[in-house]
Amino acid sequence: MKIAIGNDHAAVDMKLGVKAHLESRGIEVIDMGTHTSDSCDYPVYGEKVGRAVASGEADLGIAICGTGVGIAMAAGKVKGIRACVCSEPCTARLSRMHNDSNVLAFGARIIGMEMAKMITDAWLDAEYEGGRHQRRIDQLMEIENR
Repeated sequence: MKIAIGNDHAAVDMKLGVKAHLESRGIEVIDMGTHTSDSCDYPVYGEKVGRAVASGEADLGIAICGTGVGIAMAAGKVKGIRACVCSEPCTARLSRMHNDSNVLAFGARIIGMEMAKMITDAWLDAEYEGGRHQRRIDQLMEIENR
């Protein structure tokens, strides 16, 4: 499995911790940046993560900014991306099971490193259930295509 990970200036340290955690699970990580705490624009990195997932370069993506909201919005603008912002593991798990989310976002100013790891694990360990949920995914895709 390959995961694209991207962040803005507020989340460099958290990205590095999550990246190390993913690698400890045997997951290949594609680091989309940024690599410094110099002020930068989260849409650039959210889009990079979204495009890596949409193109198949990565299987899934993780995007981190101060709150997780802005970078998730940016990733979600890429066709085919279903980004979710999660601050606890239950929402992360259900976003995969019911919404087939393919980009996970969280905020480095909102949660701590251990919570980020728990959220990431819950998200990665969950599987899309399909079935009754597929109708809603199809509806999301219809909206995107209009």
